[in-house]
Amino acid sequence: MSCTETGRAAETGSCFPTTRSGLLLSLMCLLMSACGNSPRGTVQPEASKPSSTAENAPPSRQTAQGGGPDKTAPARPGSAAAGLPPPRPVRTHAELRRQAAERLVAANPGQTYLGTVPPILLAIPVLEVELKADGHVSRIHVLRKPGQAPETLQMAIDAVHRAAPFGNVSRLPQPWKFSETFLFNDQRHFKPRTLDE
Repeated sequence: MSCTETGRAAETGSCFPTTRSGLLLSLMCLLMSACGNSPRGTVQPEASKPSSTAENAPPSRQTAQGGGPDKTAPARPGSAAAGLPPPRPVRTHAELRRQAAERLVAANPGQTYLGTVPPILLAIPVLEVELKADGHVSRIHVLRKPGQAPETLQMAIDAVHRAAPFGNVSRLPQPWKFSETFLFNDQRHFKPRTLDE
């Protein structure tokens, strides 16, 4: 049995030395370990394991330090959604509405559905989106609050901000705005009603 193993055995009480020399050896080992460079029981860091601040940082810090944009958080008002192509030029208000609906789906792929609208919907918020000349959101007016699942209203507002800008509207007659009806199903996914028109 090595000196270290004897010392550990003496500390834990799992096996005490039965001879006097074994007891003396255990005491010497305990004294030597007490006088060593590091206190007993301290775990030394492994040399092979690199320390990384990104590993130990909270998730929000990892995102801020270059881990990529947080895809669940809404884009700030006035900022283009990451990964969306630039909006096409629009010549009419109908083109603006159609492009806005398409961008809502493209900017929110995990929160939208396409195809047939279910006969019973969870919620139907309606928003009127007022734009600046460059197609960024100026103001959002709530035209209809949902009777149930009120959180879908904020989900719709966030979806609009993620999809902006909606194209240069400076050549269109004012007011520069469009309305959209959000058809939420039971999974809290929406379809812009414009896509069914």
